[in-house]
Amino acid sequence: MSMSEKEMHEMSVAPVACSAADWVKRGAASDAWAATKSGILENDLSNALYPQYVERASGAHLWDVDGNRYLDFVMGYGPVVLGHAHPEVDAAVCAQLAKGSCMSPMWSPRQVELAELLVEVIPGAELVYLMKTGSDATSASVRLARIHTGRSKVAKWGYNGWHDWTAPRQEGVPPSTLAETLRFHYNDLASLERLFAGHPNEIACVIMMPYELEEERPGFLVDVKALANRNGAVFIMDEMRSGFRMALGGAQEYFGVTADISTFSKAMSNGYPISAVVGKRELLTCLGRTHMSSTFFANAPEMAAAITTILLLRDSDVIPRLWELGTVLQDGLREIVRASQLPAEVVGYPVSPFLQFHSADDPAVLRVKYAFYAATIGGGVLLHPNHQWFLSGSHTRAEIDRALNVCGSAAKAAAG
Repeated sequence: MSMSEKEMHEMSVAPVACSAADWVKRGAASDAWAATKSGILENDLSNALYPQYVERASGAHLWDVDGNRYLDFVMGYGPVVLGHAHPEVDAAVCAQLAKGSCMSPMWSPRQVELAELLVEVIPGAELVYLMKTGSDATSASVRLARIHTGRSKVAKWGYNGWHDWTAPRQEGVPPSTLAETLRFHYNDLASLERLFAGHPNEIACVIMMPYELEEERPGFLVDVKALANRNGAVFIMDEMRSGFRMALGGAQEYFGVTADISTFSKAMSNGYPISAVVGKRELLTCLGRTHMSSTFFANAPEMAAAITTILLLRDSDVIPRLWELGTVLQDGLREIVRASQLPAEVVGYPVSPFLQFHSADDPAVLRVKYAFYAATIGGGVLLHPNHQWFLSGSHTRAEIDRALNVCGSAAKAAAG
């Protein structure tokens, strides 16, 4: 290759420096996701404020393509429990990658090691099936319940993924599929009792997140399980957000309830794509009566990430520190709300707190909300306006104090 040809080759493969505006334009022209969204948020005025394209992330921070640095409380919607680019997790992945990645249909010893670890730490886990995404796992759990019970209907609460049976938006989903999914209300056992009364011997399972923004009424989850089992239905706990955050054994350990099946992803691997269906042997062995498979389910690097993450959580004080720092953040936000008369309320558990503005349809409140988040993002603190926030093991007390200082100034500016 001559020098000119070499130079041309290097130019063709070198990354092109683009501004955020350039990336938005390029994405809208070629990326269907970017082309059909006005920004990274769902239907929110704050869309224009938030960076869409990120260049890198490390610890508790990320940098957008324009070089702006943010203290991150979104943390990939929760998976990043140890901190971005955690060196021990990344090293385990790189070591496994050096041995190869996609070796289907054969299996890796990492698969057994991870399954054994999950059986050890998750209440009620007897068998494990490893998949890739949260929607994979929740959909698999519903199918297993349908096979086990011979029933078809699903009673659900919360966000459980994007597949047809649970799609948040109904376009493209057959009405017959939608009719198989029934919804009840959180902390309202009577709403679930009405579903069982109206559909006797038809409901295969009750699937739910253990909480979102509202705290659990003491004993509610235990009551839901008892009601489901009493009516011959499988109780499924969707632990995507709560797993490996509330406790090592997830919300089941924290709330003292054992699901028949539970599903995990997100914090299980500090952001690498892997999920798990865990539960009773009699339910998980129904896998042999159906087909659930992907070439990539057997990939070992993600399993190495999960093993390393779980062991780090087990053998460190990360989870207690999430509670401690989250409590400091919530208490500080409550004082800010009180002092500024911000029309908002601090909600959620400390490991995944949130600031919920009142009267979401009130234009005056929306203006205050927009002003608050414009000021926080301008201050370099990344807080999602419509989704619970998350802390990581890389957040420090000094960074919580910084976030509270920014939030305090933002509240004064927005409420004033």
